[in-house]
Amino acid sequence: MSASSVLLPLRRLSLSTAASTSSIRAPASTRRAFSTTLRRDATWGFIGLGQMGYAMAKNLRAKIPASDTLVICDVRKEITSKFVEETRAAGVADVPGAAPGNVLSVEVAANAREVAEKSETIITSLPEPKHIKDVFHCILKRGPLPQLAQERLFIDTSTIDPASSKEVANAIHTTLTGRFVDAPMSGGVVGARAGTLSFMFGASSKSGALVERVKSVLLMMGQKVWHMGEQGTGVSAKLANNYILAINNIATAEAMNLGIRWGLNPKTLADMINSSTGRCWPSEINNPVPGVVATAPAGRDYEGGFGVSLMKKDLRLAVLAAQESGTPLELAPVAQRVYDATEEANPGKDFSVVYRYLLEKSDKAQ
Repeated sequence: MSASSVLLPLRRLSLSTAASTSSIRAPASTRRAFSTTLRRDATWGFIGLGQMGYAMAKNLRAKIPASDTLVICDVRKEITSKFVEETRAAGVADVPGAAPGNVLSVEVAANAREVAEKSETIITSLPEPKHIKDVFHCILKRGPLPQLAQERLFIDTSTIDPASSKEVANAIHTTLTGRFVDAPMSGGVVGARAGTLSFMFGASSKSGALVERVKSVLLMMGQKVWHMGEQGTGVSAKLANNYILAINNIATAEAMNLGIRWGLNPKTLADMINSSTGRCWPSEINNPVPGVVATAPAGRDYEGGFGVSLMKKDLRLAVLAAQESGTPLELAPVAQRVYDATEEANPGKDFSVVYRYLLEKSDKAQ
């Protein structure tokens, strides 16, 4: 199958043409075995240096062998320049055998195609399905990539819908460009910076070497990795998780607002909740009340966290996937209305700012 015939759906950003990759296999003559051991002097690629991607790429550069090269790409030139400056300033003085004055190798690619041409392992971290499709269209539109020593592995850590993920995987697999794995993460910006993210990924269970290679890569950027099943199951698991997160965040904000208005001390209330059945990530790690958790975005005017717009996107994708599978989501419409109103009043803030929205709504009701 030609590259142009599978790229057409990507260019139209069509979900209806997505195909399952479970029956697609490269001919035996073109398949190369996956090695579960990280090679030295390898080249890695990272596309998308947002708040999550930037921290993940820094952790990856710190964990791969010092002799390896990391090729980065982002539409914002100031971000790639900052990444290069910070990485080269760190150097490799503490790496055994490193030459004096040696620096960690980081290159900036002009586009996604250049990243894929040079790299054996390419990681993408982008906001929306359309961004992922645009990136892979850029990679595939000019035909086959040059052959490397190891088969290319594309790991997409973005949170997109299962249909779009399968569509991109189909384009990669049918053109024999490499292997595509969906591996969204959980843990937020705090987890990305600390390297404690949890990844859930979808990849063929028939290739144990592929699964182990994916795990070895993800564990350089996180702490926990779950193989959820075949390609597409990673994003399905992430949307299910973030649906719970969206609801829990609103419930936590409402409960904290309610308790404080009853005269309860917010820290004492939070401590009790986090030792009881109400315990959840929004209450324990990302508590929406300023001052309750020192590291939470609430203490920084709700800056530097998981944006309301991203939560709205994940909710939309969860609803879309639920509709495609005929699954009712009774609380989704209510949650979507709350986040719509929250973003309108507090654009660009962490999604825990829903507490501020509820607080202001309570004050108006008095």
